[in-house]
Amino acid sequence: MELREILSRCDHTLLRVDATAAEIRALCDQGMRYGCASVCIPPCHVAGAKKYVGDRLRICTVIGFPNGYNTPAVKAFEAAEAIRNGADEVDMVINLAMVKDGCWDDVAADIRAVREVSRGRILKVIIECCLLTEEEKRMLCRIVSDSGADYIKTSTGFSTGGATADDVRLLRACCPPHVKVKAAGGIASLADAEEFIRLGADRLGTSRIVKIAMAQEQQAAEAAAAPQQPEAPAQPETPEQQDTTY
Repeated sequence: MELREILSRCDHTLLRVDATAAEIRALCDQGMRYGCASVCIPPCHVAGAKKYVGDRLRICTVIGFPNGYNTPAVKAFEAAEAIRNGADEVDMVINLAMVKDGCWDDVAADIRAVREVSRGRILKVIIECCLLTEEEKRMLCRIVSDSGADYIKTSTGFSTGGATADDVRLLRACCPPHVKVKAAGGIASLADAEEFIRLGADRLGTSRIVKIAMAQEQQAAEAAAAPQQPEAPAQPETPEQQDTTY
């Protein structure tokens, strides 16, 4: 798979708690240069990033992140404000306490609260697979699919594990075609990225693929700038070196 195609599926991500405005601008520059699907950034940076990039790059942010235990009203307020500030996409975290209590109607209502204020924007629902049983994952596939969300997402990247091949395969198998899959967390190489895409992920939440592209560019530039060594003049062959096969 071409690197450009992989990059076009990446939400180039910086969610570190101490990320500065300068770092966010650099992230945006990279996202635009390498043709990423979006940059995924903290809510407090959305307005500044949108002003910086305009319509040249999609801005994604996170809601109820990373723990998901905000109330539905708080998540809805967060999402509405993020959209007013310029967010094109929102990635919300479900309420895992409700999941563990088996309060499935409440889980659905939590997602719908964010969906209602984000009509016309892409909504991704983070279910934090590393904390779920397979039965819970399957139930959440049904709930997310019925909620009107655009994506189901494996992980925050801030819990006990990130995306796995088994989880991406399960989410793709259990969700209808109109619900896409985003793999996030632990995508360390081009091989990882290709494998997740092959298994059905439409988006990847990672910063490492852009870093790989940048490293490849740097290596190519250094190779082009290196002085070329003159070829040594050919030496006449000795009788022992001459090819005598016919």
